[in-house]
Amino acid sequence: MNKKALIIGLILAVAVGGGLYYRAILTKVGTEQSERKETGHKEEKAVAHDEHKGGQGGQDEHGEEWKVKMTAELQKQNGVVVGPAKMQRIAGVISATGKVEANADKIAHVSPLISGKIVSVKSSLGDDVAAGQTLVTLDSVELGEAVNRYHQSRTKLALAQSNMDRIKALVEKKIAPRKDILQAEAELKTAQTELHTGEERLSLFGANLADLRTGNHRKPLLPVRAPIGGIITEKHAIVGELADPSKSLYTIADLSTVWVLVDINEKDLARIHRGQEASVTVGAFPELKLKGRITYIADLVGQNTRTVKARIEVPNSERKLKPEMFATIELALDADATPVLAVPEDALQYLDGKTVIFVAEKEGEFAARPVRTGRTAGGMAQIVSGLTEGEQYAIEGSFILKSEIKKSEMKDEH
Repeated sequence: MNKKALIIGLILAVAVGGGLYYRAILTKVGTEQSERKETGHKEEKAVAHDEHKGGQGGQDEHGEEWKVKMTAELQKQNGVVVGPAKMQRIAGVISATGKVEANADKIAHVSPLISGKIVSVKSSLGDDVAAGQTLVTLDSVELGEAVNRYHQSRTKLALAQSNMDRIKALVEKKIAPRKDILQAEAELKTAQTELHTGEERLSLFGANLADLRTGNHRKPLLPVRAPIGGIITEKHAIVGELADPSKSLYTIADLSTVWVLVDINEKDLARIHRGQEASVTVGAFPELKLKGRITYIADLVGQNTRTVKARIEVPNSERKLKPEMFATIELALDADATPVLAVPEDALQYLDGKTVIFVAEKEGEFAARPVRTGRTAGGMAQIVSGLTEGEQYAIEGSFILKSEIKKSEMKDEH
């Protein structure tokens, strides 16, 4: 019994000791977690407080205010101009994307007026051609027949004229009756008409009448000329092939002006009109802003897209806009009736990822204050928060002030 009691006592002692040890460990862990939570809470409050101070006072990551001092004389030398913040009416803008296309009113498909075999090809794809320039030459049976009729008409006219002169002389000598003159005159006019018709036909075909009038009976080649000046965008002319009026040999596009086709949302239809000015940019030349005007607004709304096609005609004298390019279009709207607080876009600068404006706090001292902007138009930007009406700020020369801040930061780092 004594041995059993001793064993039971030892077991109870171990159990009680283990429970007390486990309880002590739990108490310690709970205390450490509580301390960590309290420390984290304090750190979050401190960070939130610092962020609040930075947003209100225009501070950098070190907690120092972005400030720069500049005397009135230096401001004048550096082009820094100070003025009050004003409420202004700024124009709205409709932005849309579109695609550049050739001006369909300045495209020509070139084909011969009569059939013929292509003898020579004088222009190729991408060539810049002038109006009237020969593109290909044809050997045409029909042209040969027209030339023969022309020579026959010339011969017939010469005979009619000779007969008229002969009859006139006989009538004057009273050898022939006067009625013979009337018949000779009718034959002469018929010959003149036939010759004139033949000349017009050859001229229409493109034959050189000056060469034909010299008496050259060699079969001429038929030139096919460019009806307009421009760039050859398609070429189907191949030496040895038969060309006819139903086949286009070339396509010429005058790209001095191009069209940009855009989709306008149905809700914006009341705000656009024909003749409205538009600004066009393309990804290839982001710094280039070309001006154009709306020349066409479709009468049908897309059933699925709820948009309307509009066409903008853009001068393209340098040919930087090319068909099939994607473009971004901005349509300037009339100024809003309600004035808003607005500043020139050049007055805004970026510091450490924030948009700031340099406020003149006192004479010779500027503070870079973070602001929140709204829409922009016509070089003006709406200020939603961070600046109030009447406050003095750097209208011009803000970049110089930003440079001074950056210089001081670099000195501090060294």
